[in-house]
Amino acid sequence: MTVLMAGCGDVGTEAGLRFAALGHRVVGWRRSPEVLPGAIEPVVADLTGELPPVPADTSIVVVAPAAGARNADAYRQVYREGLANVLNALERDGVRPERIILVSSTAVYPNVDGAWMDEVSPVDPPTATAAVLCETEELLAARAPQGTVLRLSGIYGPGRTRLIDQVRTGEVDPSVPGRYTNRIHRDDAAGAIVHLATAVDAPGPLYLGVDEEPVSQLQVLSFLAGRLGMPWQEAPNPGEPAGKRLRGDLLRASGYTYSYPSYREGYAAVLEGSGVRHP
Repeated sequence: MTVLMAGCGDVGTEAGLRFAALGHRVVGWRRSPEVLPGAIEPVVADLTGELPPVPADTSIVVVAPAAGARNADAYRQVYREGLANVLNALERDGVRPERIILVSSTAVYPNVDGAWMDEVSPVDPPTATAAVLCETEELLAARAPQGTVLRLSGIYGPGRTRLIDQVRTGEVDPSVPGRYTNRIHRDDAAGAIVHLATAVDAPGPLYLGVDEEPVSQLQVLSFLAGRLGMPWQEAPNPGEPAGKRLRGDLLRASGYTYSYPSYREGYAAVLEGSGVRHP
């Protein structure tokens, strides 16, 4: 059985390695496939153009594109048109995969302060790029009824140290009210993809990939400051955080177990992996 990774960025590559560890043949489509690890068969492919042949025994397709710019035109070309090109290539080559996983984003939800949202919450894309993601999800539903959308929240993990760097450089003002943030560690994002693609029971049409504890960004920064031994003086009453809170109950109910259920375990692993010494 072949797994086709249509898009092999950080998350896609990690998912590909996990598929390979399970014994699957993994083919990775990427503009610069020479950077892929040896467990993934590299194939030069640009999702925005003519695509190479699809292996005849492909049973799983993961579409995980990454736009080079954060504007609607770039998103439409890479996400919506990229997905259309992948589906066209499957039809062209007569390949009917059992499962298609589309990696999308929780950015499609409106920023309603303090509101809890999940898979049944209505989308209301607050940006033009989020609107394109909604169009892409609708395209999958229309053309591939076996498809599953995995909406990932803010991905962090190895090499993603923006918040850590802010704490180190003192760029954060603890007196400013924070926002609720929803996140998922890179390894859990990849793990969720593999879980949905290989589970015995066919997955549903939509899942949220978020960890188990949406919290104020100030809470995360305070935690990092403590682990890094940096000074941190919170305001006595910083006010209620803004932003939405997301639930990933459906993914957990499907049997997925998080390696990093909250920011505490996840960022502790990032700090350990970066060689940072801390109390």
